[in-house]
Amino acid sequence: MSRPIKHPFRLVSGVAVAALLVLTGCTSNSPDSEASGDGGGGDTKAVSANDDPGDTVTIGFSGPAADHGWLAAINSSALAEAEKYDDIELKTAEGTNDPSQQISQVETFINDKVDAIVLLPTDGAALTDIAIEAMDAGIPVINVDREFSSPFAARATILGDNYGMGVSAGTYACQVIDEKGIEDPVIAEIAGIDALPLTQDRSKGFKDALKACGQTVDNRVAAEFTVESGEEQASNLLQAAPKIDILWNHDDDQGVGVKAALDNAGRDEMTFIGGAGSCNAMDWIRDGSMAATVIYPPTQAADGIKLARLIAQDKGLSDLVQVEVPKRIVLNAPVVTADNVDEYSDLCFES
Repeated sequence: MSRPIKHPFRLVSGVAVAALLVLTGCTSNSPDSEASGDGGGGDTKAVSANDDPGDTVTIGFSGPAADHGWLAAINSSALAEAEKYDDIELKTAEGTNDPSQQISQVETFINDKVDAIVLLPTDGAALTDIAIEAMDAGIPVINVDREFSSPFAARATILGDNYGMGVSAGTYACQVIDEKGIEDPVIAEIAGIDALPLTQDRSKGFKDALKACGQTVDNRVAAEFTVESGEEQASNLLQAAPKIDILWNHDDDQGVGVKAALDNAGRDEMTFIGGAGSCNAMDWIRDGSMAATVIYPPTQAADGIKLARLIAQDKGLSDLVQVEVPKRIVLNAPVVTADNVDEYSDLCFES
């Protein structure tokens, strides 16, 4: 989901107590370092150089169908991360949106006796039982992005912060309103699919953050995470709102359509905020046609691969005192602006 970097501007959501965890090995921790007697135990797993070669482990990876730029990046980043390690043998299943097919894929991993499974489920609830079956077989499961419905289904879970995205976007909007001295601002929101919990979380975070500066969303429409729906819903929104001061679009893939609608209507009066962190968004920030985007890391499965390797090799995170990989990691949702776009552009994805 990367190297530690200093951010000239970062908004940390109230929920993002789960701060961004850097999962790369800490080179200051020598492989032959030993824990002192004052360190809380004799186990030295957490003070190894995690990227040093270890026992070869077989990891099974099952991800989504790559029918969306962010989802394609999830898959490609996982494959690229595994290739960095000579001690990983990766078994990949074909990307799918069919829970039944994904269940069969996990059954194959279990039968193959892989050492760990990294799974971004098409449906967390539907994949819960088979994930528990893997765990019962002694195969640790790393759950990515969409949570299972039981705590017994995963050894570790790594997530983006949907609520935190909304909080970051809303906090940035409040900052813009204050810096520009906008009175009675008109705030608009283009959500994703309203039936999805992730969309509901993003909208709630946005609404909650706006309360801090006494603001509310004046106009809201919901698209479907596609370019076509983004353009259609943005056009409807622009017709309903002759003036907009702040516009937050939840998803940079559908943002291609949103941007087309804005350009077609000649509407450039607003502060345009995106979501997820596409390469298009990074380019628009550079040329000034978008003010900011809020990151939803497309590298979660890559981090899942790293965690699976550590768990299968009986290691911990070398940057933590704790000797085991945490049970749950929630990645931060930082705001990318012209001030820090170059620091995030290497992690962008193609829409």
